[in-house]
Amino acid sequence: MALVSTLSQEIKKADSEYLYWDKCKYLVLPEEVTPEEAWSTIKLSRIMRGPRPVPLSDVSGRNFTYWLPDGALEALHFLDQNTAGQILLDEPSVQGEERQRYILQSIIEEAITSSQLEGAATTRAEAKAMLRSGRQPQDHAERMIFNNYVTITKIRDHLTEPLSPELLLKFHRMISQGTLDSPEQEGRFRTEADGDIRVYDEQDQVLHTPPSPKTIESSIMKFCEFANREEEGEFVHPVIRGIILHFWLAYLHPFVDGNGRTARALFYWYLLKSKYWLFEYLSISRIMRRAASQYYRAFLYSEIDDRDMTYFIMFHLRAIKLAVDELRIYLRIKQKEARDSLSLLRKHPQLNHRQRALLASAQEQPHNIFTFTTHMRTHGVVYQTARADLLGLHDLGLLEKHKSGKKYRFTAVPDLADKLR
Repeated sequence: MALVSTLSQEIKKADSEYLYWDKCKYLVLPEEVTPEEAWSTIKLSRIMRGPRPVPLSDVSGRNFTYWLPDGALEALHFLDQNTAGQILLDEPSVQGEERQRYILQSIIEEAITSSQLEGAATTRAEAKAMLRSGRQPQDHAERMIFNNYVTITKIRDHLTEPLSPELLLKFHRMISQGTLDSPEQEGRFRTEADGDIRVYDEQDQVLHTPPSPKTIESSIMKFCEFANREEEGEFVHPVIRGIILHFWLAYLHPFVDGNGRTARALFYWYLLKSKYWLFEYLSISRIMRRAASQYYRAFLYSEIDDRDMTYFIMFHLRAIKLAVDELRIYLRIKQKEARDSLSLLRKHPQLNHRQRALLASAQEQPHNIFTFTTHMRTHGVVYQTARADLLGLHDLGLLEKHKSGKKYRFTAVPDLADKLR
């Protein structure tokens, strides 16, 4: 007990970030305590707090578990306050079509970064240009991103449905279409005929060997039951349940390829289904992409450290909070843009909010090229509206018009900043 008392602050620090041994061994400890002793005490304290079992088991039939340290409870309180409400609906600077534009931007960002996490080798600029212009994907990486985009945009059509093997296969079919070695592998679970499946890191080191295909059918039934379960007695917070579903599908690896993209799309679907509407505006994969090594280590720690899924839960909660923080920064920027646009509106009262947003973009990036199609996709409007917006700006002398084949391309006039003062 004396050792536990001595280490109480170190244990609190270790649990606030849910550190694994590779970090805990560097804690500042009393001279009489070795890192190994400290780690043993930390592990014992975690076990004594009563981890909760999850219906997912490893290859030896032992269940994964998790518990919620104070840091997790604090994060969940933050998310309940900030992601289940109407933050954008009450924000006067983000209304109507602007809200729809931000949703489209978030979907595009999620589609790109979720695919990049699985090796899609293309730049964000190229991928955004493809999705906004409406052109067909030209290679495997662009096809992955395009499929992800289509899947996320259609996911809302299934929010009233319970999770079923058929719905899961439908999501995978949309995500994997045209990206696998054989079309026959799209929208089906892997079999022994597919051979051994391994998960590798960027250095080609094996991170994970999934369970045998023989276990997939029974595990998927438990998976769907867990997702659909109406609470009786033991409550699982919806955000935690969504994170567990993400981990579970990635661990089981039921498909030949596209497991990560399907798992992240499923998490997105589940949180919207659970009425956490702000997730429609968040790109969690963008955060995970920036910390890809931490993302993969969170999976690894959860598998090798007594099947403790808390490592993955804590990483996921931090990623969500960072995404919410980025949204708050966006809102502050939009508030400033709203103030700036008032002076522009006084000088050009005929400009609508889409035209003002385009001019702001043109000022920030003078070499941007605008077309009717990109304007349509950026703002979610029909062709006639996009055409009227751009031609109107050209008539005011704010955009230059160029012909490329049969299409018009627009760029900012060289003295745009002067004209907008």
